Amino acid sequence: MTETANAPARGRKTPLWRSISAALTADIAEGRYAPGDKLPTEAELSARFGVNRHTVRRALADMAEMGLTHARRGAGVFVTQAPTDYPIGRRVRFHQNLRAAGRLPTREILGGETRAAAPREAEALHLPPGTPVHVSEGRSLADGQPMALFRSVFPAERFPGLLDRLAETGSVTTALAHYGVGDFTRASTRLTAKQATATQALHLRLREGDPILRAVGINVDPEGRPVEYGHTWFAGDRVTLTLDAE
Repeated sequence: MTETANAPARGRKTPLWRSISAALTADIAEGRYAPGDKLPTEAELSARFGVNRHTVRRALADMAEMGLTHARRGAGVFVTQAPTDYPIGRRVRFHQNLRAAGRLPTREILGGETRAAAPREAEALHLPPGTPVHVSEGRSLADGQPMALFRSVFPAERFPGLLDRLAETGSVTTALAHYGVGDFTRASTRLTAKQATATQALHLRLREGDPILRAVGINVDPEGRPVEYGHTWFAGDRVTLTLDAE
């Protein structure tokens, strides 16, 4: 079949890839593909629409830019999941929250450093100005789909080598347990609506300016001493933050 099988060769105003994107979007809206379903392969879509794979690939990229689909390397293209309930309460645990929602959680560390605390960081962690802190930045995913970006700040003197622990385990809970912090709770949380910057949009597979939700929180140990000062930027259409009354 040729590129013109589904549209007239002359006078065509809508690009073929856009027509394919619209057709697949309609399929999703009509329930033919549910959240989490895998779309047909590029070869199958090429046969269905009578186009080459490059055109199909462009259509799928357009749908990904709109947040309708996401690709998993070696697995295919999937319809984006419905928003995941994410409890915000005294105990905020990324892995636990995602597993409870039936999702597979993973974390990617994008960077880390030990430096002098900024004024707000020192205040939040009850540290003298300029005290060394560990800063870990990364991306949280569910079933391979980016859910949030995070930046966590920890007292460096209390937790020597913490950045290596975080890189090894991918879990704040497990890393802090190594230092005898068997439990920690959320002392405060502030939520603010924001628009994704170009960098945030790239990491979260969003468009620049799309809605995101910023959560700023302080976690404390059982004695009330701050152990983490964190910022999390959630993709607005992928997470429903719920108030946990625990």
